[in-house]
Amino acid sequence: MNFLSGFVTGLALIVAIGSQNAYVLRQGIRREHVLALVLFCAVSDALLIAAGIGGAGAVIRGNAQLLNITRWGGALFLGGYGCLAARRAWHGAQMQLDSSSGSTLLTALAACFGFTFLNPHVYLDTVVLLGSIANQQPDSGRWVFGAGACLASLCWFSALGFGARFLAPLFQTSTAWRVLDSLIACVMLTLAATLLQG
Repeated sequence: MNFLSGFVTGLALIVAIGSQNAYVLRQGIRREHVLALVLFCAVSDALLIAAGIGGAGAVIRGNAQLLNITRWGGALFLGGYGCLAARRAWHGAQMQLDSSSGSTLLTALAACFGFTFLNPHVYLDTVVLLGSIANQQPDSGRWVFGAGACLASLCWFSALGFGARFLAPLFQTSTAWRVLDSLIACVMLTLAATLLQG
């Protein structure tokens, strides 16, 4: 029961239109470094969830300066990427499945690192919220709950990254990419503005 509860709670918090999800979706459509990005996101969530269960959530909640630094850094990063997406939407582009014309693995992982660890919402969802809920479970039940949440993350990012390829035929046109990049720009810039408002 704890495992199922963790799985459902994890999905509820992870399945949202956010910067990390938008990036994985875009890379999935382009079929660029999908496995590496899915594993990076799932392992990152697992580490953050484990940290929350281990007590890091209480430390983060009590450190206003750390939250402030993360908030401003995240806002700058998301705002910058949002502007790049808006620029791509303005100029338009067609899908290029040739990976040599896309990002390198290191560049893709660096961007994913930013979307994961420079986003305060990631800490609130995984470390603080999931950690707090898990720690309400009796004894070892908290780790079983955490395992369920980690599996939810792996399932979600796998579905998002590998399922995106079914959208590939739609994205053979410049218009479809402009729409997607416009939506990504809106998400990123909205999140950045939300962070700046505190």
